[in-house]
Amino acid sequence: MTTPAPPITIALVDDHDLVRAGFKEIIEAEPGLTVVADAGDSAQAVAVIADKRPDVVLLDVEIPGDSVTATVRKIHELSPRSQVIILSMYDGPELLRSLLEAGIRGYLLKSASREELLLAIRGSIVPDGQVRLSVSSASLAAVQSDPGQPRLSQRERQVLQLVAEALSNVQIGHRLGLTEATVKRHLSNIYVKLDAVSRIDAVNRAVTLSLITPKKAAPRQAPRPQ
Repeated sequence: MTTPAPPITIALVDDHDLVRAGFKEIIEAEPGLTVVADAGDSAQAVAVIADKRPDVVLLDVEIPGDSVTATVRKIHELSPRSQVIILSMYDGPELLRSLLEAGIRGYLLKSASREELLLAIRGSIVPDGQVRLSVSSASLAAVQSDPGQPRLSQRERQVLQLVAEALSNVQIGHRLGLTEATVKRHLSNIYVKLDAVSRIDAVNRAVTLSLITPKKAAPRQAPRPQ
């Protein structure tokens, strides 16, 4: 009598409780798959993954905390056998390139079907020495066709435009109706997409690429007559 294969263990990382609950319901309805951990931000994710060492990590691209690329690298350091599949609303090529370089095993848009999700999970577990990527066709086409021009989302442009106007993260949040953590998350994604190392560097690169408009200098006032 053959011994049944152990289930594929999965960690869910998303900052929305309902999203995690939905994914868990889909996954655990399938034989041979089980969710062993979940987290709502990058710090929690790294901690539970280091503890549980799951086979697969489903990682939302916009979780609070460290940038998604940094989170992927930490996961690989602490749990090398865990295969990371990114779930995203964003299909731009710059972030995907960065994540592929960091060693993700899959990149799926959140519009992907249930079948695509389950296929990506099962397909990520392959014999040692083999590599199998599950990347949405739209994202892969963008990487193959894009000449390298970074693309910022409308919200990221709004955030960076206000950075160019010397507003703080708190001020930007008030202006756009965002939390400070969300502003920081947008900035982290902007840094990845523009390959920038600071706020000033990101603004300068974005202005050079005509992604935002430079802040206009205040007009000089004519001297008052004596």
